[in-house]
Amino acid sequence: MDCRESCLRQKKRRCCLIFCVASVLLVVVLAVVWTLVLRQEKGQFQPVFFARCKTFTGYDCQALWDAFQKAYVQRDHCNVPMEAYDPLIAGAPIKSACNTVMLWSKTKDLVHKFTEKNKCFVTLEDTVLGFVLNVNLTWCGKEGSDKTFTDGCPKWTDCVNNPVRSFWNRTSAAFADAACGDVTVMLNGSIDVPVTPDSAFRRIEVERLSSPRVKSLTVILVIQKNSSTKTNCANASLKEVQKQLGRRIKYKCKEVIESRIQECIDSPRNPCGPCW
Repeated sequence: MDCRESCLRQKKRRCCLIFCVASVLLVVVLAVVWTLVLRQEKGQFQPVFFARCKTFTGYDCQALWDAFQKAYVQRDHCNVPMEAYDPLIAGAPIKSACNTVMLWSKTKDLVHKFTEKNKCFVTLEDTVLGFVLNVNLTWCGKEGSDKTFTDGCPKWTDCVNNPVRSFWNRTSAAFADAACGDVTVMLNGSIDVPVTPDSAFRRIEVERLSSPRVKSLTVILVIQKNSSTKTNCANASLKEVQKQLGRRIKYKCKEVIESRIQECIDSPRNPCGPCW
């Protein structure tokens, strides 16, 4: 019995040793694989830019890439003002869009599902620059380097003049400048304050809407049927938007249940028909 017990103990020790070694090897292998995956992802920024750019016709994607990089390379990643992207905007100017501009704030997923089916409206992300960089991409440069980095970059709120934030602020301004006639904005009515003073819509886009180029702004306030939040068109933040527009631009606000917009998205019939 003693010999058998001794053998069993030795077998258990060997099994434990083998298991431990195998576990360590597995961790090492996974770490190596993950590192390779990260390296591949870091190297995909430029290919993604070009691949998405080439889905549009009439643009020199190499020239756009060069202008894009010049905005932030060799710069501190918190010192890239909006104006740094002016040459890029000049290389891909946003065409004047009358009665079709759809602005949005805090309704990103819904508004893009809607405009994907309803081609009578256009968002910033439907333009070449908005489309190319609308994939949650992060980028920045560093002083003394002409490379594009995708890690170690500031987050949206880390500093005002970071490359990503300045890009979207600049393109938002260009998109609002291209608006004419009747403009529409889709806002979230399921929150207490649909429009905050620091939002791009309030701070940049509304400021760029001017008469007589723009005749009206229609707010589509998306609400939930049984929501506990009682936000409506009388909300103080919306009144501030109306005040900001002044008297020369007509202001309208409509409360629309989200399920109604979803019906328009799902229905193939009359894609440009009224949803509100």
